[in-house]
Amino acid sequence: MDYKLMAKEILEHIGGAENIANMTHCATRLRLTLKDTSKANDEEVKSIEGVINVVNKAGQYQLLIGTEVPKLYDEFENLVKGTGNLEPIDNNTSSESVISKIFSSVSAIFAPLLPALAGSGILRGLLILCVQLGWISENSGTYTIIYATSMSVFYFLPVLLAFTSARRFGASPYLSALIGAALINPDFIGLLGNAGNGATTDFFGIPVVLMNYNSTVVPIILSIWAFSYLYKFLDKKVPENLKLVLIPLVSLAIMVPLTVIIIGPVGVYGGELVANGVNWLIERSSILTGILVGGGWSVLVSLGIHWAVNPIMINNISTYGFDYIVPFTFACNFAVMGTTIGVYLKAKNSQLRSFAMTGFITIALSAIIEATLFGLLVKNKKLFLAQIIGGAAGGAYLGLMQVVANSFVFGSVITLPAFFGEDSSNFIQAIIGLLISMMVSMILAYIFTNREEKLA
Repeated sequence: MDYKLMAKEILEHIGGAENIANMTHCATRLRLTLKDTSKANDEEVKSIEGVINVVNKAGQYQLLIGTEVPKLYDEFENLVKGTGNLEPIDNNTSSESVISKIFSSVSAIFAPLLPALAGSGILRGLLILCVQLGWISENSGTYTIIYATSMSVFYFLPVLLAFTSARRFGASPYLSALIGAALINPDFIGLLGNAGNGATTDFFGIPVVLMNYNSTVVPIILSIWAFSYLYKFLDKKVPENLKLVLIPLVSLAIMVPLTVIIIGPVGVYGGELVANGVNWLIERSSILTGILVGGGWSVLVSLGIHWAVNPIMINNISTYGFDYIVPFTFACNFAVMGTTIGVYLKAKNSQLRSFAMTGFITIALSAIIEATLFGLLVKNKKLFLAQIIGGAAGGAYLGLMQVVANSFVFGSVITLPAFFGEDSSNFIQAIIGLLISMMVSMILAYIFTNREEKLA
């Protein structure tokens, strides 16, 4: 695939570089914020080789590309802004709504970290399995090394999120990373002593409520968002020959104290409030939640707004060590796989059967459902309904049995170790729930598929 040519063709059909207010990418999509969406020709963009589908939702013009989207983004970025780092874009010039900006920001901040989160999650699940089977002792050096490897992404999450947040908000990534690093510095954490969150100290006489910021999500994102305004102000006002010294000095001297005094505690308590609210709903009506999330997750994915839920799952994993929502997303993915099996078994058309089998293998290995979602389900409402019902059925069972995931991963066969834990029944119940999703959607898809049906 010639990604440079592909990027050039896309740019030609969306109104050119001058029509782009912002751009980023997630695991499978090139996400653009266009100043004038009427200048984009959807049909011409869809006809470009490599573009699977176009979705204009949540204030973003989304091009579904697949897992190779980072390669396209690099070429696209070079065409729009030239080589080197992407220059900060003033979001105030965009016509995006507040909700749209939140969605696009969440996507831009978390997307670069997904491979690290997924890989660490699978490794942690495999480590738990090895301990249960007696292959690795918890007192061994092997366990400690693998455990540290699998958990580092969560321990240093404030640093990683600071870097990606800075790229989104237009601040210095390296100064931002230093702000995040200061929050998890051992000397700072040592101020907590044995008191934990809520202990106090002072900063030049100003009371400081101390928090443990390891594995937190919200505080550092809020901090870098605030820092971006300070950074842009300093970049404009400080003389060029003094920027090298003054901008880092003033930035760190202001932002680290401001974060630990105000932004950090607000972020910790705010993040805990949202997470506790979601978990409270799950505990009060886990079956209903499983039905809604398991059945509706594919709808959120089709609209490109599922990213708004991912931070809640990541926060639960990093804070509590488990999450209830991740299993429901597995139910959705396994329901999509079941739908492809039903189509494969019923249809005679070789092209349709080949597409269905390719979709099954792709989801089983990579958890990427978009190609199947847009290439098959969205075009056939009955099949989409079969998948939704299957996901809801599996989600209901997972909710009833209160299945949890011990890692943040996307639902596929190779990420099943996320369900391994001290309670072996959790894995067994997870498998039962996912088989329910797959079997229900497979049976319904088989019924709904016309034997003579062809790939649209």
